[in-house]
Amino acid sequence: MTIDYSRRNARAQAPMQTVPFREWAFPDGALWTQFYRSHEGYLLRFPGLADFAVSADARTVSCHPMADTTDDTLEHLYLNQVLPLVLSTLGRLVVHASAVEIDGGAVAFVAESGRGKSTLAACFSTSGFRFLTDDGLVLDPADAGFDVLPSHPSIRLWSDSQDSVVGAPTAVDPSGRDSSKARVDADTHVAFCAHARPLRRAYFLGDGSAASFTCERMGATEALVAWVRHSFLLDLDERPLLARHFDQVAVLANLSCAYRLDYPRRFEQLARLRDAIVEHLRDESVAA
Repeated sequence: MTIDYSRRNARAQAPMQTVPFREWAFPDGALWTQFYRSHEGYLLRFPGLADFAVSADARTVSCHPMADTTDDTLEHLYLNQVLPLVLSTLGRLVVHASAVEIDGGAVAFVAESGRGKSTLAACFSTSGFRFLTDDGLVLDPADAGFDVLPSHPSIRLWSDSQDSVVGAPTAVDPSGRDSSKARVDADTHVAFCAHARPLRRAYFLGDGSAASFTCERMGATEALVAWVRHSFLLDLDERPLLARHFDQVAVLANLSCAYRLDYPRRFEQLARLRDAIVEHLRDESVAA
């Protein structure tokens, strides 16, 4: 795979002559990504930030940033947004999730943007548990299920999460919406796991409406729908690719490792929440 997002390719975002076949938005409705088909493959537009052109075979990616988009923003867009989509097009299983290492296994927190998965990863990584990924979780088939692969050793946090969980960030990039998060690089305080770990548990995060910690096991059918909903997929009209993806997800859903998790979104309760998750994981492991 080749990728080029050098500054020499900077240009303004010209109006598109077609409508996007797909759009991503933040929970508040603000537009984040537009997906277009082109003669060469695809164009992924992050309004006001950059365009990424992806070849039809997903093996070549080129970036055309806006003139004032920073290098850190480009790296973030590529690593956390574009690359997961490219990997899924190449046949990898990639989902919107963070993951941490607990007792030698990987525990994933699966959710759309804004549900707190990065905050949970940071909370664990500053408390003796190493994080594997902040988002774009890549799953590889293994003998006993799936392995979670480590990604870039950094976590991006909104300022309130950064202040409450980590402290001073390593780097802050103030441009754009999602890229206005602080980037916290792994260090002795924010521990990172650089090795693949077997997936032990996946918690699908609720919207924070629960009055207290609630956790329920999901059946295979419910888990299948949830995994598909949170998958990185570039083009839903690519039938062979979609069929292969469903086959992978069906195996994943039958592992009986998926749970619905909801809890009040209050920073002062994060330590208690972390302990409850660890206790739930270990109790369920003993019961199994």
